[in-house]
Amino acid sequence: MVFSSRINVAAFVASQAVLAFGSIQYPVGVVNAENFDTLNFTEIFATVPDKSNAQWERGSFHGLTTFARAAPLRCFGADADTPYDVAVVGAPFDTATSFRPGARFGPNGIRQGSRRLGVDRINVPAKIRVSDHLDVVDCGDVPMVQTDNKVALRQLELANAALLSHTSLRSYSGKSISKDGKFHPRVLTLGGDHTITLPLLRGVASVYGPVSVIHFDSHLDTWKPKQTTGGPWLPDEEIPVSHGSYFWYAYKEGLLAPDNANIHVGIRGAINSWQDYDDDYEFGWVISHAEDVEDMGWQGVVKKIRDTVGDNPVYLTLDIDVIDPGMAPATGTPEIGGITTREIKKILQGLAGLKIVGADIVEVAPGYDTQDEITQIAAANIGWEILALMAKTPLTE
Repeated sequence: MVFSSRINVAAFVASQAVLAFGSIQYPVGVVNAENFDTLNFTEIFATVPDKSNAQWERGSFHGLTTFARAAPLRCFGADADTPYDVAVVGAPFDTATSFRPGARFGPNGIRQGSRRLGVDRINVPAKIRVSDHLDVVDCGDVPMVQTDNKVALRQLELANAALLSHTSLRSYSGKSISKDGKFHPRVLTLGGDHTITLPLLRGVASVYGPVSVIHFDSHLDTWKPKQTTGGPWLPDEEIPVSHGSYFWYAYKEGLLAPDNANIHVGIRGAINSWQDYDDDYEFGWVISHAEDVEDMGWQGVVKKIRDTVGDNPVYLTLDIDVIDPGMAPATGTPEIGGITTREIKKILQGLAGLKIVGADIVEVAPGYDTQDEITQIAAANIGWEILALMAKTPLTE
């Protein structure tokens, strides 16, 4: 067979493509500048087994690493009117951390760890496919300034509130638990240091009222800011919020459910005084220590969580340092003796039926990870489990 010089190379490429794509048959010579518009790239790129490129259409984004291959969406721009059920958003903020910085790179680290996951894949232990119940999109990262914490946290607060203000794609039979009776999207935020939970709680509380918080962490994070004699702050200066004090602010602002309906899980960090525990209880919390998983089993921990939060709307926040540093070393304040990844999966799956109004995963600092990215993979899988919880329970009374 004789080819014109014009399509010789293109024809060879096309013939190789036929071999590679197997059952997809394109005429030899079709790959040339005059025929690109006739190619079905969705069909071409969807032939790999994991379907990771199945969204390659003319109207879609191409090649972006999103969380669990959720569809990318310009939630604050051209796609602002597109409805969805869950928005995944990054909060690249770490300038209120107390030890090792680096969590500003956490959002994309977690996305990287989620590359093998998919919102359209079946979670076998949870017995659910998230995409059958929820339309999940990845809104990218909220731009947060790196030189002024107040401004950065305000940016996140406004962005989160904007996402929550929409009406979700799906509605459900039964009455919504939101204050306005509408069904609102839920937000899964990828941090970022733990300070970001404060502006996120402000958003969910504005929609649902005070919420019960399930706080997975090795530290209490309820430390009351204190002026110290001879300290760096002047008498009339406000001590800024940090990743160790944001829950005190949440308590003072009335964001937390009353009657000690909030729980810390996995606590094992050192404290300055037993007064810290007394203060913690006063601020609305009960505590489950990391040792409880060994002493009472994951089922006992689940029971304590469920007994604490009851039927309240629940916000779930998880500091990756709740996981033992042998399985998740890439975090700012690691503490040995933590929960294992298997145990956290079992605990999360045991929370099915709770009304999860929002969630975050924080303190992942990829710069301290191993080259096999075990912390980022752990965080991503935890996020996938949280989406399964959201998919299982609509926010109805």
